[in-house]
Amino acid sequence: MSKPASDPFDPAVPVPDADALNRAIRELWARADGRLSADEQRIYQALVLKWAAAQRGDVGTAA
Repeated sequence: MSKPASDPFDPAVPVPDADALNRAIRELWARADGRLSADEQRIYQALVLKWAAAQRGDVGTAA
């Protein structure tokens, strides 16, 4: 049984570094075969926001 994905909007979940977020974004696109569902789009948007904040070093804004 697979572990459910954590909610990227949950502020209690620690924000990974930019490299880990980049990997998660790439994996999401690979699993979706280039077409994201509505739920996957929500996850993608959250990951991109967190990635951008991590790039700036502003992790608090991403949460």
